[in-house]
Amino acid sequence: MTRRILVLNGPNLNLLGTREPEIYGSTTLADVERLCAQEARRHGLEVTCVQSNHEGGLVDALHEAGAAGDVVGVVLNAAAYTHTSVAVLDAVKAVRLPVVEVHLSNPHAREPFRHHSFLSPVAEAVVAGAGADGYRWAVELLATRHGG
Repeated sequence: MTRRILVLNGPNLNLLGTREPEIYGSTTLADVERLCAQEARRHGLEVTCVQSNHEGGLVDALHEAGAAGDVVGVVLNAAAYTHTSVAVLDAVKAVRLPVVEVHLSNPHAREPFRHHSFLSPVAEAVVAGAGADGYRWAVELLATRHGG
């Protein structure tokens, strides 16, 4: 069984490349997914990429990853749900998979409501402000710590 990493993206990330490029850049979600797949392959892993604009979609994807048995970790950009969702927090805690929280921008340099993350206390690591490279670094971290 090939081991894999779940790359999980929350609301509005399907609009990457066109939504507020001055904040999020011109890289598309498809570009991010390709970057993650390339990095995972470098470590002999695969990725499964899921994007949902719905809180329950993120929770369901986390539950499925936890039950699958072949997932070594989760790269999670919960987007706005980072700052609001106890449900996503509880799902992360319940599945007991290592999670790296990722943000394209630096939430601490933005509006005050973005400064709090429900997920950071249960994440193995947080990568913020590195653009799409943050995803690659998150995959590398999970692969080197948990993939082999």
